[in-house]
Amino acid sequence: MRIEPQRYFEDLETGMEAAVTRTVTEFDVIAFAGISGDANPIHLDEAYARKTRFGGRIAHGMLSASLLSAVLGTRLPGPGAIYMSQTLFFRAPVMIGAEVTAAVRIVELIEAKSRVRLACACLVGEDAVIEGEALMYVPKRDSVTIAPGNP
Repeated sequence: MRIEPQRYFEDLETGMEAAVTRTVTEFDVIAFAGISGDANPIHLDEAYARKTRFGGRIAHGMLSASLLSAVLGTRLPGPGAIYMSQTLFFRAPVMIGAEVTAAVRIVELIEAKSRVRLACACLVGEDAVIEGEALMYVPKRDSVTIAPGNP
């Protein structure tokens, strides 16, 4: 995955956008179940999932939502930014094999506290499967201290 260079609060503008796209695989779902402990049969048991309104297994909602973390931590605001809060509204399921695009857009810069508010969405095609908002702390250029011996 590509990681952008660190941006400081002063480098940001409202309207800036970034995204990552990933196809959700069988391996992703199984690995996420192991990491999170969420072994709900809707994610892991095809026979069970076929009997649900979804007609088959679906990816964990938080698996798709975690792609937002990837965008925020590696693209925009990027390295050095710290998550403060996240709201999520799950609009539709994500099927295994779906291509999910996680996209963020800066909607507000809060100068006094060095905070950035971003609109967040996960899309499958044109359909929003997750919508929400993130609040991030982004250091200002003059507030960063680099340890001795580190460039």
